[in-house]
Amino acid sequence: MNGLGSVVGRSPLFQALERLLQEDGTVSIGELLDHAGEQVYGLTLLLLALVTFIPGVANGISLATLGIGLQMAWGSPHPWLPKWVQRFELRRGRIKDFLARIEAGLLRLGRRTAPRRRPNTRLLGLAVAWTAFLALLPLPFLPMSNVLPALSLVLLGVALVEEWLFLLWLGLSGSVLTTLYFSFFIKEAVQALLGLVHWIAGKVG
Repeated sequence: MNGLGSVVGRSPLFQALERLLQEDGTVSIGELLDHAGEQVYGLTLLLLALVTFIPGVANGISLATLGIGLQMAWGSPHPWLPKWVQRFELRRGRIKDFLARIEAGLLRLGRRTAPRRRPNTRLLGLAVAWTAFLALLPLPFLPMSNVLPALSLVLLGVALVEEWLFLLWLGLSGSVLTTLYFSFFIKEAVQALLGLVHWIAGKVG
């Protein structure tokens, strides 16, 4: 995480996490959220987006992320997560690497000059809920079906943590492109299925 402050201004959230992640071993999502302070929604999105990249658990975690988005849209001051999600443990090194990747992406965007502006959390919550719904869809035949929405959720989470509207627009654009990508392939799959049904019906008839 060293160097993040040189790009966007050191966030109290990252300072708190840096102290927590100095140790080795694992840390639960609940422990991380306890250290998040007022940026708890942003950290929650980042953590759940990280877990969404892991095959086999993406669908269940995406359901939790959808719930977080709806809570944001409803205006809840603090997120609620099921106990099983809070107990989910991540390696501290993995989280550090995840944050380092975020730092590298911010560095590629260049030095930030725009002032911090907190996004409208209700509208952001709707975008998060929709993107999580896309990640929730069982589409194993579709390449990058969990990676694309997870990347959008990462951008939305960072936008909330850093109060950076440019990243918010990037995350929203990613969500829209993912929607178009899914729609195209689902339409093609449905048409192929209907064609197969018609072919079978013709053979039987």
